[in-house]
Amino acid sequence: MFSSTRHLFASSHPGPSVAVTVLAIILGAAVGLSPGRLVLLATVVLVGQLSIGWSNDWLDARRDRLSARDDKPLANGTIAVATVRAAALVALVASVPLSLMLGPASAAAHLVFVVCGWAYNIRLKATVVSVVPFMIGFGALPAVVTYAAEPPVPPAAWTLVVGALFGVAVHFTNALPDLDDDLRTGIRGLPHRLGVRRAGRLAFVCLGLAGLIALLGQSGVFVGAPTTPPIVGAAGAAGVFCLVVWGLVLVATRPPGRALFRVIIAAAVLLAVELAVAGTTLIAISTS
Repeated sequence: MFSSTRHLFASSHPGPSVAVTVLAIILGAAVGLSPGRLVLLATVVLVGQLSIGWSNDWLDARRDRLSARDDKPLANGTIAVATVRAAALVALVASVPLSLMLGPASAAAHLVFVVCGWAYNIRLKATVVSVVPFMIGFGALPAVVTYAAEPPVPPAAWTLVVGALFGVAVHFTNALPDLDDDLRTGIRGLPHRLGVRRAGRLAFVCLGLAGLIALLGQSGVFVGAPTTPPIVGAAGAAGVFCLVVWGLVLVATRPPGRALFRVIIAAAVLLAVELAVAGTTLIAISTS
């Protein structure tokens, strides 16, 4: 029983699933969600991400076997396809009532994120618009968080742009290690068409733009009033830009690996922690 549970969890893409959930928790703390709402938010986001991860392994089972992906439980036969398919569908269905517990606006934003993940897994990953679900999905994450507040509030527009840029970076760096296997099995998404170097560079350019926009947003450039102490915003931006340089060096000097994805996630967590520590609310400021 324990072994089956472990293999099922391994099929959920636990790293990305947990990372996105942690980001949501940190952002939830930044907007002042109560402990109960934070737990609910974490549960909602985690279940949605698990559904996406399980659907990915389920739908890619044949290709992963052809590519001899021994790190995938479905590919090495340690868990049945039917089990992972059932888990994906149960998590997908459960996402709807769980999301609604956060309120209709937050639920709508979260379900957009989930639908984008499924759309990518089912079809869009093999097309030139493979990046679009990541842009829309990660762009919606700040809205999931701010609309989960009591009362719900809209997110600042710049946070949606930052989320979308992170989505580009996440997609490219997550896809790069598997480019050759994907091409052999008929997957030609945008990073495959760009190639390793160009896709890697573009990922970190987007990360740098996200850091710059976050710095400007926290400095009050878009609303006319600072939301974060300048030294905090500058420190966070400096950290992100250091990660950008590190990432570009890795792209130029090493074969594509999971380290690139970890750099992107580290940058996302850094910015999220910075916002939470500084007390930034990420909400749209009314001009009325």
